[in-house]
Amino acid sequence: MKLYGNPMSTCTRKVLTVLAEKGREAEFIHIDLQKHEQKSPAHLARQPFGVVPALELDDGFILYESRAIARFLDRTLPGPQLTPRDDRGYALMEQFMGVEQSYFSGPAMKIVMERFFGTHNEENIAKGREGVKRPLEVIDAELAKRPYLAGNDFTLAEVCWAPYMEYLFAVGEKDLVAPYKNVMAWWDRVSNRPSVKKSHGR
Repeated sequence: MKLYGNPMSTCTRKVLTVLAEKGREAEFIHIDLQKHEQKSPAHLARQPFGVVPALELDDGFILYESRAIARFLDRTLPGPQLTPRDDRGYALMEQFMGVEQSYFSGPAMKIVMERFFGTHNEENIAKGREGVKRPLEVIDAELAKRPYLAGNDFTLAEVCWAPYMEYLFAVGEKDLVAPYKNVMAWWDRVSNRPSVKKSHGR
């Protein structure tokens, strides 16, 4: 099993988290994003949209898109299950994976990219900060009811939210999240999980 990715990539980190939860290692093939290796013909043959990650199994099966890879690995690898078995827990997991993808990660990364590359476009940062408020409000209310997004256990919903939360804190945006006490308590649980620490290089 080979994973083509970059350790700084949020989507690569999702897959690495699932592998760590399962106690599995993949042969990691580093794709240098600064050298635009993700746009090379070889990588485009694996990932036609020219991003990371892509997973290649020993029999030649190739899969791309981090959420699809995460679901596939959780379904096929032995180890702790990251998908709830009960219907409502499953639905909540899918709901909050959707909330992350549709409403949170975009504005969060708007902030992160401005900070990370040192461009500091304050208008973009302000838009990003405004954009993350509603999803944080929504999950804060939900996390008042239960310790994790889909119930009592860590699931693929946390896997998907974690890289964006990690980067918000890394670029100095803790104060943006701090008013949401339930989110802060949840993030303390998630960020200290060994699989998250490992996949995020901590």
